[in-house]
Amino acid sequence: MLRLTLLEVFLRALPEAMLLIFAVYAFSKTVINVKRYILSIIIYVIAVYIIRLLPIQYGVHTILNIIAIIVLTISINKISIIKAIQASIMAMVLEFICEGINMFIIQHIFKVNVINILSNTSLKILYGIPSLVIFAAIAFTYYFYLVRKKKLSEVIDGEVI
Repeated sequence: MLRLTLLEVFLRALPEAMLLIFAVYAFSKTVINVKRYILSIIIYVIAVYIIRLLPIQYGVHTILNIIAIIVLTISINKISIIKAIQASIMAMVLEFICEGINMFIIQHIFKVNVINILSNTSLKILYGIPSLVIFAAIAFTYYFYLVRKKKLSEVIDGEVI
């Protein structure tokens, strides 16, 4: 089990959910609907918490998280199935790349023992912040690029406008 503490839910899972759903909007080139966005975040955080409680091997939870994002973006955010699948996978891969960059820097440049970090909740949250910042920078930059180039489409009642 990969149980999350309440501190991890609020300081890591919630910001991560906000960024993941935002990245899905960006990668699907969809204008953000604030109500749907907030609802998606709340449901996704609950889903992540429940998935982490399941007695499954490490890695399976990632697949279940991607499925949760896809289902949420299709059903709540009304993003088309193909765009939802593509954007969800792209967002998750980008997050993994950012975490990999962060872990590389922690391990090889700062010479910090990653095992010690991952065993301490506070350190795990603190050392995880740079990966979220990198992820946010990329997602926001891409979204605002799309806004500036007027390449975003709006979804109203399931119809792309």
